[in-house]
Amino acid sequence: MSAETKSGTVLDRIIELRRAAIAHRKKTVPETALRFGVKHGKPVRDFAAALTRDSLNVIAELKKASPSRGVIRADFDPVSLARTLEAAGATALSVLTEEEFFQGDLKYMRDARGAVGLPVLRKDFIVDPWQVWEARATDADSFLLIVAGLSDELLSELLVLGRELGMEALVEVHTREELARALSAGARMIGVNNRDLRTLEVRIETSDELIEAIPDECIAICESGLRTRDDLVRLRAAGFDAFLIGEHLMAQPDPAVALRVLLGS
Repeated sequence: MSAETKSGTVLDRIIELRRAAIAHRKKTVPETALRFGVKHGKPVRDFAAALTRDSLNVIAELKKASPSRGVIRADFDPVSLARTLEAAGATALSVLTEEEFFQGDLKYMRDARGAVGLPVLRKDFIVDPWQVWEARATDADSFLLIVAGLSDELLSELLVLGRELGMEALVEVHTREELARALSAGARMIGVNNRDLRTLEVRIETSDELIEAIPDECIAICESGLRTRDDLVRLRAAGFDAFLIGEHLMAQPDPAVALRVLLGS
């Protein structure tokens, strides 16, 4: 898929279609039903606390496909992947739930979480409070907020709602301006995405450029373009607390072996 679409960038197009899908789903699953699910759901696992160990903390991402590569892993079994990645040393899991561009599903996340003891992040394009309720009702322990796709008001609203439900959101940025907006909104977990979601270009230097501006009291997560143990060791020394790695692991014949190599185990 090219970086530009008829509706603008890839990010613009994904969010446009996500809003349409949410509007449809709201008609069949009202927020009252989600609130009931949250009330009777499983306790939240502490996603943020899992990332603060004094080690190479890897959030292993379960991702079947992406806009830039198409299908990454044809034999995609979220339960098996979750179990083997936990055994290989993953600190937490991230599961794609966006259907069209990433071929994800909420069921993948719920099934993966049910198979392991790790905290699990819902990786999606969250643009509506209804999705935060949906995430918790489906047993998510955290969820992604992409600053580039949100207004300041909505970003703050979604952060607050997540905390009310016991979840700390991972707030993703790509530029200094987005980082400033995230901090102003009160973000406590900052993810620096080395991939520009508007062009799909990956520059690992983005993390080098932003890490010094992330306050020590925030948990800093490096995302995208990470392929070697040297990458992790260097960026850990620079100040990152954790690393979100999906495409590299999912493209390997055995993701668990690939994760052990990254961790040096």
